[in-house]
Amino acid sequence: MKPIKIVSRLTFLSSLVLLFACSTTPATNQEIPAEVEEPIVEVPEEAPPVEPEPLVTTASLYAIGDVLLHDSVYNAARVDDGYDFDSAFEQISPILSRADISIANQESMIGGSEIGLSSYPAFNSPYEIGDALKRAGIDLVTTANNHTLDRGVRAIENSIGYWNEIGMPYTGSFLSAKDKANIRTLTANDISFSFLAYTYGTNGVVPKQPYHVNYIDLAQMQPEIEKAEQSTDMTVVSLHFGTEYEPLPNEGQTELAQALADLGVDIIIGHHPHVLQPPAMLEGVNGNQTFVVYSLGNFLSGQQGDDRNTGGIIGIDVVKTIEDNSVTFELKDPMFYPTFARKSTGGPYEVVPLEVARPKLISPISNHMSQWLPQLKIEQ
Repeated sequence: MKPIKIVSRLTFLSSLVLLFACSTTPATNQEIPAEVEEPIVEVPEEAPPVEPEPLVTTASLYAIGDVLLHDSVYNAARVDDGYDFDSAFEQISPILSRADISIANQESMIGGSEIGLSSYPAFNSPYEIGDALKRAGIDLVTTANNHTLDRGVRAIENSIGYWNEIGMPYTGSFLSAKDKANIRTLTANDISFSFLAYTYGTNGVVPKQPYHVNYIDLAQMQPEIEKAEQSTDMTVVSLHFGTEYEPLPNEGQTELAQALADLGVDIIIGHHPHVLQPPAMLEGVNGNQTFVVYSLGNFLSGQQGDDRNTGGIIGIDVVKTIEDNSVTFELKDPMFYPTFARKSTGGPYEVVPLEVARPKLISPISNHMSQWLPQLKIEQ
């Protein structure tokens, strides 16, 4: 039986001490580094980039129909030192003034009393109607119509001279070629508008100079429209066209409106029929929107009959959106405020809300004006 070798614990430890003592590097002089924990650095998650909010601005454009001063109208406005038309617009001035831009068709030239006032068929009106329109909130007048040349060059010169005197922009008839070439522009809320005006004719009277009045001629209109399109955001064209006393536009009106839409015109304001014709929204060849009202009827005149005394204020909002370095425009929220012109109990003519003068006409007029534009808001 093999003997079992037993090594005591003491003997084993002694051997270990001897072994370490024979080492070339003394173990007692070497420091054993402690373990160092690396710091935990929390890296925040990258937030997604914040998309800039679109920049949206809105400008409202309002327009009224024919201001055609028959002798009954200006005689009723006579005062000791001239004429006072302020009361004519007193009730509707708050509506006009709430718009960013309001325009009017001054159909009778304001050549002033100095050359003699006159009525149908050759009109000449007092200067004071210009002051009243401005105080009522009108920002620009159009003057291209079939009565522009009624009293000749003198009436045009006097009229334009007075518009300049009171600081009222005008378009449609001019003093010179340079004056005509200067396209009238107005800006509201960072949205710029160009204004042009043309007439179908001047009752057979031939102008002495081509700049005295703008005629409807697409070949001549196109360069001016293109210039306006390049220089401003919105192009507004006033057209004196159509058939008198007809409640709907004729084929010539609709074809011309579509041709202007195809050229990029944004807003078309129609005059001349002396009665209301409904608005519509057209689409141009490039997919653009064009808002057109074919006739705004009479706003203030001495004509007789409910249809010829019913007019109104048409309005449209232009919405400009800037997003991702692109700019877009949209025509929104069309509105119509029907009015009625009448002789007041105090004597002067006045323009009042239709519901005040002829409440029974509100429903048929609302239906008539919204037949092609169901979204048209009728206000009163």
